[in-house]
Amino acid sequence: MATELTIFNDREYTIEDYMKIDDGQRYELIGGELIMVPSPKPRHQRVSAKISFQFESFLRQNPLGEVYYAPIDVVLGDQVVQPDIIFISDNRLNIVGELNIQGAPDLVIEVLSPSTASYDKKKKGQIYLKYGVKEYWTVDIDAKIIDVYKVGEKQWQWLGSYDEEDTITTQLIPGLEIKLNEIF
Repeated sequence: MATELTIFNDREYTIEDYMKIDDGQRYELIGGELIMVPSPKPRHQRVSAKISFQFESFLRQNPLGEVYYAPIDVVLGDQVVQPDIIFISDNRLNIVGELNIQGAPDLVIEVLSPSTASYDKKKKGQIYLKYGVKEYWTVDIDAKIIDVYKVGEKQWQWLGSYDEEDTITTQLIPGLEIKLNEIF
């Protein structure tokens, strides 16, 4: 079982190549490179599940869209990524296909792991920006902080860092409040 990113860059990989892979591993396709992503650790999964639960509980009572969580393929141009958690507003659910999500979710959340943190924040963050994600959250489970960014003209606009004492809201889902003391 891989604990670090393994990058296959021996040739230019395509979405067609990606779709043929069936070896039980998790991959992403970025810039023609095939990236084998290690399985998340239990603590990562626990935090991710708690965040997802908050979204699902709220959306059950307020049907404003749908939340999905890894592993799920999100196709953005010729890239395929697997964010930890995504939200798609109800007026954009047409991007949900039979096999994958075909277009930018409204909100992407990445729970950072030591092996993928810089990759998630830099490379994937730029892809999310380029393809139209409206809001991007990075969750640092060690520091117990969530950084929130919203789309700007040419780069992400940092809205702030939130810790266990805070409650996060988003204009994308009016009324949703995530109390971070229930997450960390």
